[in-house]
Amino acid sequence: MKSFVDLFCGGGLGARGAVQAGLEPVLAIDLWEFACKTYKVNFPEAVVINDRIEKIDPLQHCSSGSLDLLIASPECTNHSVAKGSAPRDERSKETALHTLDWISALKPRWVVIENVKEMKLWHRYQSLIESLRNLGYLVDDFVLNSADFGSAQSRSRLFLVAGLGVTPPVITAPEAATPLTVQDILDPDGTWPMKPLFVPNRAKATAARARDAIATLGPDAEFLIVYYGSGGKKSWQTLNSPLRTVTTIDRFALVKKRSNRWHIRMLQPSELARAMSLPSEHQFAAGTRRDKVKICGNGVCSIVMKNVIEQIKIVDHKFQTART
Repeated sequence: MKSFVDLFCGGGLGARGAVQAGLEPVLAIDLWEFACKTYKVNFPEAVVINDRIEKIDPLQHCSSGSLDLLIASPECTNHSVAKGSAPRDERSKETALHTLDWISALKPRWVVIENVKEMKLWHRYQSLIESLRNLGYLVDDFVLNSADFGSAQSRSRLFLVAGLGVTPPVITAPEAATPLTVQDILDPDGTWPMKPLFVPNRAKATAARARDAIATLGPDAEFLIVYYGSGGKKSWQTLNSPLRTVTTIDRFALVKKRSNRWHIRMLQPSELARAMSLPSEHQFAAGTRRDKVKICGNGVCSIVMKNVIEQIKIVDHKFQTART
């Protein structure tokens, strides 16, 4: 296996895992310009197109049957619980179905589609799987938590794996994966300025979150305040556990004591990138802090994609060897 096409490519976080697994991107497509710029910064050899995948003819860029792998991360917002009770956009969900046109045209040996695990509840999910089977693919799906694979983030995502006439491997986390925590992703002290926490203009909810953590952890604790929580979890977390799921908006604030006063700062894009298991060589394009946070929240945890593809490669090698 050598090459892959990357649909809904984002800033190349999933591609980074694919490259670490030994593959090369030949084509990447995304509707967000900043994502495309970030992808091109990191993978200049790839053709990167800023457009909708349904507007592009796959055969203008790749020949049928020549592609090893197609990866795709269709829009997930309208599947995710993070959207709460807001109305759902069926057209957004249906972006996953546009991948079928590409798969039908290019006939890649392998397909990996990543999304939030709630995608399995979508009324057209089984139709997507049946369409893949009708194209000759054997299909399986897995809900994988990035923390089990050695990332410093607890991020459960659905990975749908399809092999053209080949049974996909059962994707498992490596037994030797080293568990990482928030402490492992933080920039050194002093890199980013911190502000006093308990000041008159501080939001009451933020102060209340901090007081709850201090009351539980003790007067000298260091911890994260967690905004936009769900599922009844506390509105803070310790630093000795994996980060909760990175989202597309600022969610985490670090709290520490300095000169006997409590101080606070938001986690930075560089720290969120480490939580996504990105290596230091993966760079953001020039953009706003908000853009960089969104790139991370929209991305695929690189170490999980790397492991998925490495396990696919083992099965693919056995299959190709048996054919010869």
